[in-house]
Amino acid sequence: MAGLISPATVSSGDCFSFSPFSRQIPRDFSTVAGFLRVKNGADLHQRMKRAHFRVSGNAEDMSKSRISANSDGSMFKDGIRGARPSKSLGSSEYSYSSGGLEKLDFDIVIIGAGIIGLTIARQLLLNTDLSVAIVDAKGPCAGATGAGQGYIWMGYRTPESDKWELEARSKQLWEEFVQELEASGLEPLKLLGWKKTGSLLVGTTSEESAALQERVKLLSKAGIRAEFFSASSMHLIEPAVEVGKEGGALFIPDDSQIDAKLAVSFIQEKNRVFTSQGRYEEFFEEPAVHFLRSNRKGHIEGVQTSKRVLYGNKAVILAAGAWSCSLIEKMAEELSFPLHVPVKPRKGHLLVLERPQTLQLNHGLMEIGYCNHQIASVLPDVSSRSIVHSSLHSLSVSMTATIDSEGSLVLGSSRQFAGFDCEPEDVVVNSIFERAAKFLPALNKSSLRELLKGGHIRIGLRPYMPDGKPIIGPVPNMPKLMLATGHEGAGLCMAFGTAEMVVEMILGNATKIDCRPFSPKDRCCK
Repeated sequence: MAGLISPATVSSGDCFSFSPFSRQIPRDFSTVAGFLRVKNGADLHQRMKRAHFRVSGNAEDMSKSRISANSDGSMFKDGIRGARPSKSLGSSEYSYSSGGLEKLDFDIVIIGAGIIGLTIARQLLLNTDLSVAIVDAKGPCAGATGAGQGYIWMGYRTPESDKWELEARSKQLWEEFVQELEASGLEPLKLLGWKKTGSLLVGTTSEESAALQERVKLLSKAGIRAEFFSASSMHLIEPAVEVGKEGGALFIPDDSQIDAKLAVSFIQEKNRVFTSQGRYEEFFEEPAVHFLRSNRKGHIEGVQTSKRVLYGNKAVILAAGAWSCSLIEKMAEELSFPLHVPVKPRKGHLLVLERPQTLQLNHGLMEIGYCNHQIASVLPDVSSRSIVHSSLHSLSVSMTATIDSEGSLVLGSSRQFAGFDCEPEDVVVNSIFERAAKFLPALNKSSLRELLKGGHIRIGLRPYMPDGKPIIGPVPNMPKLMLATGHEGAGLCMAFGTAEMVVEMILGNATKIDCRPFSPKDRCCK
């Protein structure tokens, strides 16, 4: 992708009003003395041995120890940051009292430990000296991230759409990340499940073939290598796939896939390196329950979790995926906070099956019906999706298929609005398998029950936005509260680009791509 995309540079002032604070204050450390040992050497550590207080300790004592250590002011010179006591929630400066909960200060607090939250943390840790706390009611991969199929694809994206630059930039950053690993002698396949399989977008009718050929033109014009294969030539590229006499496929050789859980585990491991430097901390199995809002300025200053209070002196970032709407409304309810984030959970099933010995796939597969809702304004709506009605929900099923890093066959995909229900539904599971068998005849030789013996079913809740675009940026009139959510099924693909954009906003830099289409303004404010 490098060299193919030339996004316009956009002035950060066009997208947000975010004013970084002049003094940066990290809080991610267990003791003042331990932090000073890391940042200021053994000499100052010896001076502070007798002031071995936790950050959540007595504020008066902490202030005294800080004053003693900072009599020359050196801890705040030249960007070197030192400890200060956490604010007291019992004061009139804040809108409620937290009782006796532990209080910790950070520069950034991120709510949500999916791929979006973790990559934002990674970007901050690698490119700034800011401290980061990440909070989640469960932990990494507990939401849509862990249930995803892992496509890092451009084949079903739409050139010149609002999301195109973000998608292309993010894929480029993924590829650069993989290249860095390879240059270091590491194996992306082992660490990330990264495979450059290429992608096939397939159709079975003459109308769909025409749409695929039109898409080849659009993608080629945008700098993406793309080729059309007719039904008669499909055996040359993917013999196991059946598209009928009038069908065909769009082939993108540079598309890749990852194993989401492996990738998240690797990113999390690298983030944790910064814990010893006093810059990173995780608070999992610890749901956020309240925003802390300043009565004086009205800004969001931090969050209260079920166990403690975490201050975000520069920003609080909501990256909670499908839970973003309910979470922000619950947390802001007591504050009469004028914000509605219209993210809805969109349930999806994936079948992870023991691959039949008679079935071999060389590429990732997807039928064009999967993406027609995204491209209807550009290409004709020629969806071949199967529409199924159960007693509870109406749902759509489109064929996706790939072989994962462990050799299992992964089949999808379904879409339905069923609230936060995460239970498998037989009608959906059967529909996915039957739909896949229309394109992969080898599946008809095995029963679903047999293939599931060595596999499992994944259920994920995609963070759906009605306009199809994620929300990324600071909330108007609340510059310290940022949103990074609503990526639906493309969070893995757009994660790195989203993280880059968020950090550029925090630092007040111009964004590399146009961030205005993703602004919360006029999209989620009451």
